[in-house]
Amino acid sequence: MTWDNNFALQILPDLLRGLWITIQATFAGTAIALVLGLVVAIIRYVHIPVVSQVFGFYVQFIRGTPLVVQAYAAFFILPDYGVVLSPLVTGIIVLGVNYSAYMAEVYRAGIEDVDKGQWEAATALSLPKAPTWIRVILPQAFRLVVPMLGNYWIQMFKDSAILSLITMTELLFVGQTIGSNQYRYLEPLTLVGVLFLAISYPAAVLVRRLEKGLASSQ
Repeated sequence: MTWDNNFALQILPDLLRGLWITIQATFAGTAIALVLGLVVAIIRYVHIPVVSQVFGFYVQFIRGTPLVVQAYAAFFILPDYGVVLSPLVTGIIVLGVNYSAYMAEVYRAGIEDVDKGQWEAATALSLPKAPTWIRVILPQAFRLVVPMLGNYWIQMFKDSAILSLITMTELLFVGQTIGSNQYRYLEPLTLVGVLFLAISYPAAVLVRRLEKGLASSQ
C-alpha cells in the first residue's frame, strides 16, 4: 500500500476535530488533577486522622491500577449503579482522577522541600494556617514542582488515546474509525502520530525551557 496524498488531505479535517476533542479532554482533565491532587496532598501532609489514611489508600489504589481498567470500570460498570455519563465526560473524569494521584505526590514532595524555616517564620509572625499555606508555603512549592506538573500534562495528552477504548471520539478513535471504514490505515494512523507529535513536542520544549528558567532564577 502506498501513501495517498489526496486521501490524507480528505481525512485531515476529521482528524483535526478528533484532535480538538483530545485537547479539550486533556485541559479539563488537567484542571481536575491539579485541584484534586493539591487537596489530597495537603490533607496527607497535615495528617488528619483517618482522612489522611483514606487519601493515602486512594493514591496507592489509583497509581497501582491501569488507566484502561479505570476507564472501563467508569464507562461500563457505573451505569449499572445509575451513573451514566457521556464518553467525553467519563474520559475527562478518569484522566483527572488518575493523574490527581500522581500530582498529589508531586505536590507533597514540593511542600516537603519548602525550607522548615518558612514554617517557623510564619509561626513566629502568628500567621493563621490558611494565610501560611496560601501566601508562604504553596507559592514556593509550586515553583519547585511546575516542571514535573508540566511533564504530567504532556503524558496525559498522550494517554488520552487510551480513551478510544470507551468510544470517546478523540484523535486515535477517529483515526481507527477512518481506517476500518476505508480499509486504509496507513494515512490515518500516520497522521494521528504526526498530530500527537505536533502538540507534545513543542509542549515538551516549553516545559524544558520553563524548568531552566526556574532553575536559573533560584
